[in-house]
Amino acid sequence: MQKLRICVLFGGASSEHEVSRRSAVSVLENMDKEKYDILPVGITRDGRWMLFSGEEYGVIDSDAWETHPGNLPAWISPDRTQGLMVLRGGKACREAISCVFPVLHGENGEDGAMQGLFQLAGLAYVGSGVQSSANCMDKVATHTLSDFNGIRQAGWDSLDYPDFIRRPEKHVSRLERRFGYPLFIKPAGTGSSVGVAKVKDRDGLLAAVALAGKYDNKVLAEEFIDGHEIEVAVLGNREPVASVCGEIVPGDEFYTYEAKYISTTSELMIPAPVPEDTAELLRETAIKVYKILGCRGLARVDFFVHRVTGAVVFNEINTMPGFTSISMYPKLFAASGIPYPALIDRLIELALEKN
Repeated sequence: MQKLRICVLFGGASSEHEVSRRSAVSVLENMDKEKYDILPVGITRDGRWMLFSGEEYGVIDSDAWETHPGNLPAWISPDRTQGLMVLRGGKACREAISCVFPVLHGENGEDGAMQGLFQLAGLAYVGSGVQSSANCMDKVATHTLSDFNGIRQAGWDSLDYPDFIRRPEKHVSRLERRFGYPLFIKPAGTGSSVGVAKVKDRDGLLAAVALAGKYDNKVLAEEFIDGHEIEVAVLGNREPVASVCGEIVPGDEFYTYEAKYISTTSELMIPAPVPEDTAELLRETAIKVYKILGCRGLARVDFFVHRVTGAVVFNEINTMPGFTSISMYPKLFAASGIPYPALIDRLIELALEKN
């Protein structure tokens, strides 16, 4: 049977560039070479695209991949007669591909921008479409749509960072009256806990908003929920399925970027030690949120389970969750009976099903 030709995109002009590279290594190493011809295309931090020609995918975990002597300039053209193009010997050559697997996290990869390019190019791709990707990336949009549909969430508010700079007292006073301390401050449009801070006093609040404002002019403030951090993986298009639940016990005050990808002190418990009726509610709510936001292919849905009341509180959704060797999404489906290579197969099937 003829192999499918899969373009795996990684890197990107994003604050989550390094996470993307780590995820891509795991995806590439778990793809069945008997089923797929793989074209790994990396995007540097400054936005240059290159077809990676190395045979050892582990090098992608560092910047060393950029200097591999066999690399060739590459790009995806919005012209539907071209698609993936590679510059060979000074000539632009079309590479026929069956599907794009964008292992890209954060801005310019997970926020609808790249999905728009794929759609213009007429290419099948893994994951959600333009509108869903944009709404899930923008935490204010996610909260607004979830509120409208009756999903229980932490209390939240949004700040316009330029206005905060002009009138900080107005915003600080409003947040203190509404939430008190502690509370969380987040950029509206980042993932992997980039720019997120737990705030305990006014000085911390001013510093946290300044940090978040480096990443996004729209800043989110959220009520602190004293809860267990539970994640559910979702897979599918029109009839999605939810994995078993997993609990994160952070090695820090919350599940920071360092706790996710650098420190070894965080603990993942799969399945999560929650009552079965709570686990079922978590899975049902994950699928409900997934459908409300129009997701396709995959997403990881994050919750809190309140330590005292046991209430299930939706936190956020990630349309291209981490795929590193320690990431929760593939681990949750492995525990649900779908090992990593089979999960990749299913994601590609779902991508081809969409078009």
